[in-house]
This record gives sequence, C-alpha cells and structure tokens, in this order.
Amino acid sequence: MIQDKSKLYIIPLGGLGEIGKNMTAFSYGNDIIVVDAGLAFPEEEMLGIDIVIPDILYLLENAHLVRAIILTHGHEDHIGALPYLLKDLSVPVYGTKLTLGLLEQKLSEHEMKLPEGSRSLKPREHIKIGPFDIEFFRMNHSIADVVGLGIQTPVGLVVHSGDFKFDQTPVDGAVADYHRLSEYGDRGVLVLLSDSTNAEHEGYTQSERVVGKTLDEVIGSARQRVLVTSFASNVHRIQQVITAAHRHGRKVAVLGRSMENTVNVAIELGYLHVPPGVLVELETLNQLSPNKIVILTTGSQGEPMSALTRMSTNEHRQVEIAPGDTVVIAATPVPGNEKLVHRTIDNLFRLGAEVVYQTTSGVHVSGHASQEELKLMFNLVRPKFFIPIHGEYRHLVRHAELAVEMGIPRSNVLVGENGTVFEFSPTKGRVAGRVSAGNVLVDGLGVGDVGSIVLRDRRQLSQDGIIIVVVALEKETGLMVAGPEIISRGFVYVRESEELIEEAKKKVEEVLNHCEERKISDWPTLKSAVRETLRRHLYDKTQRRPMILPIIVEV
Repeated sequence: MIQDKSKLYIIPLGGLGEIGKNMTAFSYGNDIIVVDAGLAFPEEEMLGIDIVIPDILYLLENAHLVRAIILTHGHEDHIGALPYLLKDLSVPVYGTKLTLGLLEQKLSEHEMKLPEGSRSLKPREHIKIGPFDIEFFRMNHSIADVVGLGIQTPVGLVVHSGDFKFDQTPVDGAVADYHRLSEYGDRGVLVLLSDSTNAEHEGYTQSERVVGKTLDEVIGSARQRVLVTSFASNVHRIQQVITAAHRHGRKVAVLGRSMENTVNVAIELGYLHVPPGVLVELETLNQLSPNKIVILTTGSQGEPMSALTRMSTNEHRQVEIAPGDTVVIAATPVPGNEKLVHRTIDNLFRLGAEVVYQTTSGVHVSGHASQEELKLMFNLVRPKFFIPIHGEYRHLVRHAELAVEMGIPRSNVLVGENGTVFEFSPTKGRVAGRVSAGNVLVDGLGVGDVGSIVLRDRRQLSQDGIIIVVVALEKETGLMVAGPEIISRGFVYVRESEELIEEAKKKVEEVLNHCEERKISDWPTLKSAVRETLRRHLYDKTQRRPMILPIIVEV
C-alpha cells in the first residue's frame, strides 16, 4: 500500500475483533512506532497450539522504518509477543518500571535482554521518537503501573487509552490522571483509541478494593488452608491477599513459576509490600497448622500444567488438596478457557474443597471500563474521530454506538479489524485500505510453522483417527509380495473390528491388482488409488473419515 508521507496512519495488527494479542502501528513519513505486542490464548480448535501472536509481516516489510515499541502495561496480552518480535526487530522498548521489569523476566526465559536504548518512563514523562512526541499518563487497570498514551503527531493529537477503568479507590492510591485527559480535550484531540472490552456493560466497574474486602472475609473465616489463584500479573490482588493473610495471622507461600516471578519482580521494584516473616517457603508449610496457611498459586485459567490444575487431579508433587481447604479463584475465564476452568472447579469439589469462584461472590472485578466510564472518557477527551479497540467485534460496534450517543458524528466513528489502515489528516479521517494481519501460531519451539493444513490434519486425527496401510511390491513386476497390513490408531480397535479390517485389506488387494493389470506402477498413483478406495469403503461402513496413510515398500 502506497502511503502519503504527509498523513498519519494507524494500523491495528492485533486486538480488534478479539480479546488478546494487542498491537497497533502508528506510521507517519518515514517513521513507525508500535504500541504493545501481546499474545492470545489458542482457541479450542487450535489443537496442540501453545500461544497465538500477531502476524508482523507489515512491520518486517518496513523494518527500516520501525523506531520503537511503547508498552501500556505488563499483561501478557500486551507484552507476551515481544520475545518473538524482538528476534526480528531489535528496537528500543519503553514502558513503566514494573512493565519493563516483568518484560525483562519474560525475555530472560528466552535467553534475551531488553534491546539497547530501552528505558522506563514515569507518568507525565515524554519521549520524542521521530515526529512522535509521546507522553505517558496514569490509568487504572487490574495491574499496577498502567498508562495511556498522548501521542502528538504532525497532523494532531492521538490519545490511546490502553486498558483502563476509572477506579476511585485504587489499591495503591494512584488514581487515573483526569486532569491530563481534560487538558488533552482542551488542546483538541484528533483521534481517541479506547478500550472496548466492557462496552456492553451498563454502569460502572467496581473498585479493586471490593475484592480486598471479600478476600479478607474468606481468609478470616476459613477453617483450614486457603489457596488463592489469580492472574499472576495482578499485583494489586496479590497485595490484598498478603495483607489479609497478615491481618489474620497466616503465612503466605507462593507456588507456580509465573506467580513467583511476578512476586519477586514486584517486591524488588517496590510495587509489593510484604510485612517481615509473612512470606515463607513452600517446604515449611508442613510445620504450620492448616489454619495458618495461605498459598498463592497459578492456574486461574485452568491451564493443564499449572499448579492448581495439577492439585485438582492429585498430580502435584508438593501440595495435595484436603477436604475442608478453601480455594479462591479470583479471576474470570478468558474466552475459550471456560471448559478448562470449570473442569478444575469440578475436580476441586470432588476432593472436598470449598471453592469460591463466581464473579458475584466478590472475588473478582473487571479491570475494564463499563459504559458510564467510557462516556466519561469521551467527555474528558472530546475527540474529533474515534476508533474502538481491544474487544471482540460486537464490543467494538457497541462502543461505536456509544460514541455516536455522546455526540461524535457517525462518519467520524471508524470501526475496523486487524489489518485495517486508518488514514488521518488534520481535518479528515477514513479507512484507506488493509495490510496483512492475522495469527501466527506458536507450538513448542516452532513459530509460524503450524498453519491451516497442519491444524486441519490435527482436527481430522482427533475426530476420526488414522489408518496406515503397508504393502510390499516386487520391484521388477509390481506384484504384491507382502501385506497389506493395516494399522489403526484412534479409528477402530483392530481386534474388535476384524471383519471391517479384513474387508479393507481385500479392497486394497483389489485396487492394487487392478493397477498391476493396467501396468500402473508409479507410487503417487498407487497411493492415491488405495487412499480413495479405502476412503469410500470406510465411510460407507462407519460414516467416519479417518486419515489414510498408504506406505509402499519396494523389494
């Protein structure tokens, strides 16, 4: 796509029409900055996939123009793709102190370091990158040290909200910077990009302190051990667990690598305040009475290898759930993880635990703004143009409707998807085209090597199994000298389906004899004939379509 060097282009590469893998490029002249680089959880049909990251082909094609990556906060859906992105784009990264601390921990797991020139900024600090003058301003969310961005460009001021809610009583006392947002409105805002996650929810999102009260009540009334799981990055919630445990004379042990990493980084950087003697090693818990123990653990999303999930199936080496234990799941399932979470809850109940998990129980509040807060953002900033971001498509549409209700002309409300190119001059804004955008699938050490064909094969294998047909043909004559042998995996059990297997063998013999009579000897044709004949026969007999893999051995 040919770009006008005198116009601003805003190009979301992730986070629109989905929850997760947030990434947006801002391009002007010969300079590009990138805001956030997150991951997403795989959807149910992405069998075997570990994580999903944005397709950065647009950035790679313009790598010589990319100047920096700016981070709004330290959640995985905003920083999780950086270990993969920075292997191809070594540019400075800017964020708040905690955000970069969490990122450094993540990069170290990949044996990487922050790129040269990276540094932390505080709210109200500026960084000048080419034609972009970027200011951080404080916002509230479900993690500490969250900022939005005021991006001054040659065509006008852009405000990027980041993930936010307006919490009047935040745990750390740092309220959102209403004053700066209002000042932006007075200066004149060309474009607002705002979080749409809770655009369907009326009213206001509750304060994080509501969770603190509930946690205090649960920990104070529990008869035995209390296990609490939440997003590892939610430092404010971790703080409230530690505070409640200390108030009720309990010790806290931390379990799970990501939780341990977050606690260590947050303590080191001064974002987590732990009274002396409250944190103990897991090994010392056997010396304490059960009513003196709180365990902070990973597993709020039912991840198969997480600590809580393994405890729920009695597979954890160090901790066993005992009848009477209280388990608090202080998080809601990310879309797509509901079944995993519910399975973990069922297993915990089977072991005799008391499980506190419903949102209505007060152990979780959202970190995202509801409708009245979104309206307040519009009134503070008063933008000329509006782009809803961060949400599934219905969230974007509802947020766009809200913008029109707040007086922004419908023609100035631009709803797009990943890859949409938004073009702005000082007076005009429009959708100007598309760039490549999509999913890159990470499976183990493989990044992007699993595509639609591999996923299709995995789905077929998971649904109908595989049939392997082995035959040996004489090299000179093409006559079958051994076999056919049929191996079934995930289709039928051979011993219980002998008649079906014998019929299949006869079909293979018939098609190979037919090919031999017609002097057909090339392997691709023989394999195709065997595959097609068996496919029809097995479907007629079973109404299933297993993957069929013919193997021909020449002797």
